[in-house]
Amino acid sequence: MTTVTAAEALVTQLESYGVEYVFGTCGHTNIALLDALGPSPIHFVIARHEQAAAHAADGYARASGKPGVLLTHVGPGMMNAVTGVATAAMDSVPLVVISGDIPSYYYGRHPHQEVNLHADADQTAIYRPFCKRAWPVQRTFDLHRTVERAFWTATSGRPGAVLVNVPMDLFSRQVEPYAPGSHPIPDSVLPGLAEDTATRIAQALLDAERPLIYFGGGLRATEAKQALLALAEHLDIPLAHSLMGKGALPDRHPLLLGMPGFWGLDSTHAHTKDADLVLALATRFAETDASSWDPAYTWNFPPSKLIQIDIDPAEIGRNYPVEIGAVADVGHSVRAIEAAVRTLRPEPLTRPGLRETIAVSRAELFDLATENGASDNFPLRPQRILADLRACLPADAILVTDVGWNKNGVAQSYDLPPEGRFITPGGASTMGFGPAAAVGVQMAQPQRTVVALIGDGGMSAQLPAVPMAVEQGLPVIFAVMNNRAHGTISDLQRSNYGRGYGCDFTGPDGKPYSPDFAAYGRSCGADGYEVTSAEELAKVLATAVERRRPAVIDIPMVNEPVPTPGHWNINDIYHGNFPDEG
Repeated sequence: MTTVTAAEALVTQLESYGVEYVFGTCGHTNIALLDALGPSPIHFVIARHEQAAAHAADGYARASGKPGVLLTHVGPGMMNAVTGVATAAMDSVPLVVISGDIPSYYYGRHPHQEVNLHADADQTAIYRPFCKRAWPVQRTFDLHRTVERAFWTATSGRPGAVLVNVPMDLFSRQVEPYAPGSHPIPDSVLPGLAEDTATRIAQALLDAERPLIYFGGGLRATEAKQALLALAEHLDIPLAHSLMGKGALPDRHPLLLGMPGFWGLDSTHAHTKDADLVLALATRFAETDASSWDPAYTWNFPPSKLIQIDIDPAEIGRNYPVEIGAVADVGHSVRAIEAAVRTLRPEPLTRPGLRETIAVSRAELFDLATENGASDNFPLRPQRILADLRACLPADAILVTDVGWNKNGVAQSYDLPPEGRFITPGGASTMGFGPAAAVGVQMAQPQRTVVALIGDGGMSAQLPAVPMAVEQGLPVIFAVMNNRAHGTISDLQRSNYGRGYGCDFTGPDGKPYSPDFAAYGRSCGADGYEVTSAEELAKVLATAVERRRPAVIDIPMVNEPVPTPGHWNINDIYHGNFPDEG
């Protein structure tokens, strides 16, 4: 009987699942699998650092809708990837991690790079706090079934990250060739909303005087977005989105209030605090979106009543008490509620003055952003950078951000075109996400303009992203908002303690310091541009978009805090003020 290695059989299985790319780095525990990938149509994307590989796989998954696949090495390799894998996990992104491990017959003897000091080796335990499941494969016979379970688990229910840990000797053992179709991934049928529950929710919306719909990053499917708009428009209900929900609905929709929370808007909070009923869809009420859950600022449960729908039962009532909680697919739920509403009230409902009030507040927001973005001061104000991006990028451009102004300022005040997309690390707020994630996004969307909008801290944290883009021939534009500091934290420290010690980058002479990111880009084979005047940024952006090459743009920027109309309890903590624990 003809046999192949388990690695070769695994590659055939991955091909049968439609895997296009595997992201990762090499190591002695996974080169048998790399060798099997060589003749395969699956393309291996070498990343130079495992965190970069994880972020790239994450970005690919977010932009393609398919699970990302990450390959790591034992010990330091898989530990380097922890931050990237946890980022994907916390944002409900499907990610399958395959990690090589020490030989199965050397467990506990501390062979090279084994994670073993105070307990016998178990590197899967490192991933368990944030992965949906971590499998230690102990027999070659179990490998195919485990991989099928991994893809199923990563993509079903609330998507997330999983780990398949494989001792290196198992990859080289002889097995029968994999028969495509022998381990199919089951169709994932998500739970729907019961008809009587949909009717109860529909009646509650009709009975409410000041209802509001709040949606999060779990609202992804086009059909779900269309149904939500139809429901909101039929009942004339205002809409608010979480950080992760930015871009799910058009920024200029007449019922869209914007984002609440620490970086939210007073005009949004006027509605969230005053609502007598809130329908929350696929959102976890994260701390910054909820002003540290302080009822004085954003959400007010009770007296407001909460109806919460989420695919994850752990999120129902986690942060606020609910009147109705439903574990269900958000798309099916919104369609069911809309149908029930139209049955109970076929004619549309109008709330006099609501759309006009929202239009005024949104116009003020975008007009202020435009006004601030007109400044010719140099170094540039962050608002000017965002204004030039908005003017120069194609409408369907994808902004992949990091943390700081590029995340919070964009979510708050960037007028995202309906065709555009905003991708950001919400749950972990990971500095360094943007550069490498943008590479994965560009691989998934090769025809679109992809911009990694990042700070100099985030760019410094993930320099391997630039050679990765060059090697893959990807025209990612790395736009570095360079204020020579970890600017957001520097601002926070200055506002509370009066200085930015340990947050600002300085040279031996005490003066502000920065690497030459444009020169770094050129050294990697990308185009490199250093912006030297206010009017130059728009020209450089236009050139980078037209050339369709990897490009690094170094944009000098003043350190200016993002407006924070909401509340974050950390500011109280710095001054010794703590909430009542009683």
